[in-house]
Amino acid sequence: MQHPSNKTISTKELSALTLGALGVVFGDVGTSPLYTLRECLTSIDGMPLSEPNIFGILSLIFWSLVIVISLKYALFIMRLDNRGEGGILALLALTINAPKSTAQRRALFIILGIFGAALFFGDGMITPAISVLSAVEGLKIAEPSLQPWVIPLTIIILIALFIFQQMGTTKVGVLFGPLIGLWFLTIGILGLVSILHTPLILKALNPLYGLDFFKTHGLESFITLGAVVLAVTGAEALYADMGHFGRRPIHLAWFWFVLPALVLNYFGQGALILRDPSAIANPFYRLAPHDGLYLLILIAAIATIIASQAVISGAFSLGRQAIQLGFLPRMDIRHTSAKSIGQIYIPFINWSLLIAIIALVIGFQSSDNLASAYGIAVTGTMVCTTLLALAVARDRWRWGWGPTILAGLFFLTVDIAFFGANTLKIVEGGWFPLAIGLIVFILMTTWRRGRAILLEKLNRDAMPLEIFMSSLAISDSLTRVPGTAVFLTGNQEVVPQALLHNLKHNKILHERNVFITTMSRDIPHVDPEEQIEILDLGHEFYRIHAWYGFQESPDIPELLDACRNLGLTFNMMETSFFLSREILIPTKREKSMALWRERIFISMMRNAVTAAKFFNLPMNRVIELGAQIEI
Repeated sequence: MQHPSNKTISTKELSALTLGALGVVFGDVGTSPLYTLRECLTSIDGMPLSEPNIFGILSLIFWSLVIVISLKYALFIMRLDNRGEGGILALLALTINAPKSTAQRRALFIILGIFGAALFFGDGMITPAISVLSAVEGLKIAEPSLQPWVIPLTIIILIALFIFQQMGTTKVGVLFGPLIGLWFLTIGILGLVSILHTPLILKALNPLYGLDFFKTHGLESFITLGAVVLAVTGAEALYADMGHFGRRPIHLAWFWFVLPALVLNYFGQGALILRDPSAIANPFYRLAPHDGLYLLILIAAIATIIASQAVISGAFSLGRQAIQLGFLPRMDIRHTSAKSIGQIYIPFINWSLLIAIIALVIGFQSSDNLASAYGIAVTGTMVCTTLLALAVARDRWRWGWGPTILAGLFFLTVDIAFFGANTLKIVEGGWFPLAIGLIVFILMTTWRRGRAILLEKLNRDAMPLEIFMSSLAISDSLTRVPGTAVFLTGNQEVVPQALLHNLKHNKILHERNVFITTMSRDIPHVDPEEQIEILDLGHEFYRIHAWYGFQESPDIPELLDACRNLGLTFNMMETSFFLSREILIPTKREKSMALWRERIFISMMRNAVTAAKFFNLPMNRVIELGAQIEI
């Protein structure tokens, strides 16, 4: 559901969008009460469950929700949209195309954006694992003898969830909002009932209790801060999913429904622990009456599955953006909805995530252990997003240095404090998302650098198109055969290698020859009337430029059909598609990249989806011509 602008929509449409945002955007942050307060209160060994400590931690959780999600993401970063779209790569596209952006500055922003995106993939692995596992762990509270079933049942749920991805979310998408709405209503009521028993807990709204906690515990409070960040996991989803629902519905859902429900539940858990310190074992499930425990476990399991679905869908969207912006090789992208362009399925990412998540569940065994690995991916992405957002605010909003520095000090102090606190957990499990982030970062930078080197070599050896067309004007010795030949080329100024190979080996030209160049723009979607440009080169040669947004997937047959409106028609039964396939050979003679990176690039190139499949070409009309290239 694409709705970048919500200025003129009706009340009914706004309600539908708000309900949809509730189901997709807030699943991750909404399931954090399952484990956050427990992790905070047990983060320091031997810390008594006293009133000042409980008040202090609740104060830190509350003000983290206000500063990080309400102020930074909802009111600041969500205003930095790329034509209605959000997400760290959409933000990166804004920064690297700023009018005053220098080469050095663009390189720095690209590193920040890629690293933040890489960490997001790490977050996409941990969120389903910790969310589903923490929900299923409620069985241990209901019936301790069921503990051996926790891990197997978690894995079964996760496998079913990932198998379901290829079917798309269209059919069940309408259920997500009401189900998550039921979840927030349930946890809000449970928290409210507990607060009414111990209203004293509301004193924790005072930020001074959070400051007193730092004064009392000194450096140890830094450890607790690493657990407090679990309350704001999923904040990036507010920005990443903005293009699907718009800013206003997300604001309405957050400020009027999600935030109140979260605060009520966190404070209700705190009130319960004040009354009964033994509830620290699992304060979330202890809020429920015993008769309703199994029902709460079921609702929690549904909520965590939906939360996981949102993160997985985000990984698909981020993967497509990375492909379109040239940071990842072509992959098989399947559209699962005829109505919503945002609903896609990428098999490689799907099964890679599943394998990693199952390994996480088996390796870490409990949500307590996984919590140690969680925060560093989230906070790392937050830091990168804040830095890019400040750059965009200065370039696009014309902020002076004063406001930029003040906003930077305010938000980055919080972000870096959270990130620094989570670095203490690297040994306990924080190494995992960092390792995943580093691997993805190396792959993305290697692919971008390798493609640049390859294109440079191809262009160096290519024939300028102007010279080729001039030679056609003075030569009539070439044999022309009926039909149309279409050549995909990345450089508009040179002759495609496939055409030169065809001339060299077959000594023929088709009656009509068309060069197609597809280009990605730094916007999510390109208007159809601005997408295509056709240039008549003479001698029945044509050049087509096609622009796509980073949220769109090129479709050449669809493109050729659209050319009909511009006076160029195609009969697919008389059209052949000629593609170049480069066979890469690593060599020590070239000094552009380290040999090990060359081998990685060649492996990525070899395993990338073919151009024919990526551009949706009819396979029975495709001719591939190969050449060996040393890099």
